[in-house]
Amino acid sequence: MSRRTRFSQAAVAVSVIALAAVGCGKSSTDTSSDSKKSSSGYSGKGIGLAYDIGGKGDQSFNDAAYAGFQKAETEFKISGRDIEPQDGESDADKVQRLEQLAKSGYNPVIGVGFVYAPAVKEVAAKYPKTTFGIIDDEQDKAANIADLVFHEEQSSYLAGVAAAKATKKNHIGFIGGVDIPLIHKFEAGFDQGAKSVNPSIKIESQYLTQTPQEGGFSSPDKGKDAAAGQIEKGADVLYHAAGLSGQGVISEAASKKVWAIGVDSDQYAQSSLAKYKDWILGSALKNVGGAVYDLAKSVVDGKPLSGVVRGDLKSGGVGFADSNPKYKALTDVVAAVDKAKQDIIDGKVTVKTTQ
Repeated sequence: MSRRTRFSQAAVAVSVIALAAVGCGKSSTDTSSDSKKSSSGYSGKGIGLAYDIGGKGDQSFNDAAYAGFQKAETEFKISGRDIEPQDGESDADKVQRLEQLAKSGYNPVIGVGFVYAPAVKEVAAKYPKTTFGIIDDEQDKAANIADLVFHEEQSSYLAGVAAAKATKKNHIGFIGGVDIPLIHKFEAGFDQGAKSVNPSIKIESQYLTQTPQEGGFSSPDKGKDAAAGQIEKGADVLYHAAGLSGQGVISEAASKKVWAIGVDSDQYAQSSLAKYKDWILGSALKNVGGAVYDLAKSVVDGKPLSGVVRGDLKSGGVGFADSNPKYKALTDVVAAVDKAKQDIIDGKVTVKTTQ
């Protein structure tokens, strides 16, 4: 039966550790130990996590998943193993990776990103007693699969409001990693939010690649070049939905002293982006870590989630980060974003998922 839940809103810290090659991908951590067992009676080996394109260290989507993975390990006293993707890998590689985790006894097993949809569907059918999670996709339907998805358009709407209130040129930009429906949701929300402030605002839009395999989510140089082009055209606030490529957007924005808006994680707080943080206005949050944590908790508690589990503004599954003191000092921007958030929660504003 489909079950809905609120994603955990607790903050989770991200740390990055050394990588070691193993199996059909790279195993970042394997903390399995016979002595590391949950006190709740959970009998699985621990939580298994398979990363999306770009892998751990993207300071965004994958690192958010890793934060939830770490929090679950610590709080439930369970083991865990997370595995990196390979460049140019096939669906068969993803199937092998998930099978390796399930066969080893990890439960739940989570595929980070929509690219895992075919693999999750295939492997879940082979291991019906294991709970599988897939982030950012809801096409897999089975009793042992949880589709962990979000209202990305809502947090992007807030990013659009912030951008339109902060711009000095009435000219802003959106940079998407890959030209796919998921990222269209980010753009649609951003545009709607910006135009709610200023219907005549000019919005640049660019997608880095047509397919994930071309590196749209994993190429900071592509993000940097796109940002440079939009800044040259006059945009002074740039919002990216581009994973690891977004680091290039942020670095270029900071070098030209224009605002950048991050995505998925609170990118102002990310260590690898520390030298650019003064120019990170905020971030459109997607609580991927909370989704990973909540799925692990449901399995440990013996009540595994299944079906579509969607995070929104009301549940804390999406949001807008206000960590930058410079953002907080822009009281008119903060007030506009806060009002927009409440209007969405109250149903006064419905955010579009397409343009």
